[in-house]
Amino acid sequence: MRFEENKFTPLKQGKFPTIKLSFSSAGKSLPCAKNMAQPVPLTPPAAPARAGKSPNRFWWVSTVLTAAIFLLALAHEVTAGRMRLPLAGWLLPLLLLAATLSTLSALSRQLPLQNVLLAAFVTALIGSGAHLVSALSGIPLGPLMFGPEAGWKLFGRLPWILPLLWIVAVLNSRGVARLVLRPWRKIRAYGFWLMGLTALFTLIFDSALEPFATRLKHYWIWTPGGFSLNPQVGPVSNSAGWFLVTLLILAFVTPALINKQLSKRSGPDFHPLAVWLGAVFLFGVTAAAHGCWQAAAWDGVFCALIATFALRGAKW
Repeated sequence: MRFEENKFTPLKQGKFPTIKLSFSSAGKSLPCAKNMAQPVPLTPPAAPARAGKSPNRFWWVSTVLTAAIFLLALAHEVTAGRMRLPLAGWLLPLLLLAATLSTLSALSRQLPLQNVLLAAFVTALIGSGAHLVSALSGIPLGPLMFGPEAGWKLFGRLPWILPLLWIVAVLNSRGVARLVLRPWRKIRAYGFWLMGLTALFTLIFDSALEPFATRLKHYWIWTPGGFSLNPQVGPVSNSAGWFLVTLLILAFVTPALINKQLSKRSGPDFHPLAVWLGAVFLFGVTAAAHGCWQAAAWDGVFCALIATFALRGAKW
């Protein structure tokens, strides 16, 4: 590189000397553009694959299937079995299985699948384990005996429906509690309130379940030896046991159920509320169809109160 003009002349006011720069190679001037590398065109990065299609599809399929079986089971119970339906004896077990799949698929839309499966496994293990120990020793839920109507039994003692029942009861009760506590989700004690309210809603779920499972379907019966305030919901130890066992379950599964990537603008999830209300409504309708008006009335009160508080909290 050389200066082609290096002489300075007197300047007028406001004028500056002009200096011409050029590049030379072998005594010849070359344009600067030829010595510059040609720009490389930038290719836009490939668009990331759209995630979440499979969980959404499975959730839709399982939810529609649950709703269809629910309507069939409801019609069967309202008519007290007079309506002849295909697989009538399998409607309730199929409904429980579909509700379990729907519950887990709804959670998998918000949480990693391994977290959901871990929470379901721990819930089923501790909950059904409490029922099995109670059948053997009367602790912690009270003395009970499983009937043949409960279906095939794991290890010859535990009905296969109980692990699924605990999953549906606890995980959906937690979802309902989240709706109720939505206005207070930023307070420090939110986690403790969530656990306590989940245990309470699980207890209410069991209070609606007991007349259905014992007096109407004979899945299990309460043997003498426990103090009871209301024979329709079993001994007092059953209510206390469901509450305490639920707290124990939550102590283990809560870390897996915390979504650390949840957006602040995420809307409320009404799926747990629909499953919870649908189950209690089915218990109440069945009780009314068989003349158990007290149980049906309590189930109606439970549905109205829980729905009111959950919908009110979801507005925030």
